[in-house]
Amino acid sequence: MDITAGERRDAPVIRVRGLVNRFGAQVVHDGIDLDVFRGEVLGVVGGSGSGKSVLLRTIIGLNKPAAGSVEIFGRDVLHMSEDERLELERRWGVLFQDGALFSSITVAENIQIALRENLAMPEQLSREIALSKIGLVGLPADAAEKYPAQLSGGMRKRAALARALALDPDLLFLDEPTSGLDPLAADGFDRLIKDLKTALGLTVFLVTHDLDTVFTICDRVAVLVNKKARIGSTDELLRDPDPWVREYLSSPRVRGAQDVARRQREIWASQSG
Repeated sequence: MDITAGERRDAPVIRVRGLVNRFGAQVVHDGIDLDVFRGEVLGVVGGSGSGKSVLLRTIIGLNKPAAGSVEIFGRDVLHMSEDERLELERRWGVLFQDGALFSSITVAENIQIALRENLAMPEQLSREIALSKIGLVGLPADAAEKYPAQLSGGMRKRAALARALALDPDLLFLDEPTSGLDPLAADGFDRLIKDLKTALGLTVFLVTHDLDTVFTICDRVAVLVNKKARIGSTDELLRDPDPWVREYLSSPRVRGAQDVARRQREIWASQSG
């Protein structure tokens, strides 16, 4: 993993302090503090309207907060030049909720866009890299020449992930990566993220409503409640003083997700052994 000069290995990859997001009179976040550490998967969950995707978009600079600070790799995201921002963005990849693939070009061409915009390289090399990313996310080779509409929902998610990985990022942002997927496809995507995180040394910021994903692959969880973030392991959050957090993580649905996640980890362990 790339560690630039002056960047401490033990420093948070993402550091958010006092973040306030509001839209008109509506306050969505009111003083959020949050750290994401190198090599971890942080899951972000919360009720409807808690601003999970808004938080992600603010961290990557697509939404300007009313107050607070955001640092990524020790750099102030909210106060930097355009050139500095472009340089920093090369170190992260983003998978948006709907995939955000360009429908009029092929999967390979979607991946090559990121390469062309950021790196000067021969066309043949960019295509070879695109094909390697397609294989990395578990898509068949013939997916390269298909258009997004020709792919299943799960395959489109993987294609969008391949594009997010085009520049070999250190940090991956995932917005509802398993939404709309059937249970088998969602389990496969969870396994893929877990394997890529280990193999590539990724740090992952994952917005989700999928409790199976939370209990299966997340190291820590940030629960957005009362415009703040309660952060810890699932075990720690089950003892949280906020009753809504405890109820959210101890409902029958969540207990079912815990059972599913435990069985899934056992299956993965037996397969890897």
